[in-house]
Amino acid sequence: MKLQTLDDVFTEQLADLYSAERQLVQALPKVAGSAHTEELKKALDEHLEETRTHVTRLEEIFQHLPNTVDEEHCKAMEGLLAEGEEIVEADGDPTARDAALIAAAQRVEHYEIAAYGTAKTLAEQLGYDRAEELLKETLDEEANADKLLTKIATGGLFSGGVNEQAAN
Repeated sequence: MKLQTLDDVFTEQLADLYSAERQLVQALPKVAGSAHTEELKKALDEHLEETRTHVTRLEEIFQHLPNTVDEEHCKAMEGLLAEGEEIVEADGDPTARDAALIAAAQRVEHYEIAAYGTAKTLAEQLGYDRAEELLKETLDEEANADKLLTKIATGGLFSGGVNEQAAN
């Protein structure tokens, strides 16, 4: 990797996001399938569809860049998904596992929010108006997914007696 210009940095950030989103498309069906509550399953399934759209948006951006986008592997997403896989395979109370799945999913969302925020700012600085628009759409969807996960957790899951159930 050679980073000489902001264009180089922007291209590298997009390649990282592309890898992250493709890894997430592969992982989300299993995560959604392991969720106990219907509300969480539905949220994860809906975010899978959004994530597929995020991949498509990135591919559209690639078509309009002056630099080619090299293949990259996002190690950060790989690590976040490995932690999520541990939860998917864990034994225990289904409600406690859902709480842990939400925590893992929110870590993924926060990573994506940071990455898309950076990429959007770079697109703005470089004058890539269409890329900025597409990245903002995705950034907004990632933020909404994070808010929905918080709502699911605080709307009853965290106060739903997980500790009492685990103690029994």
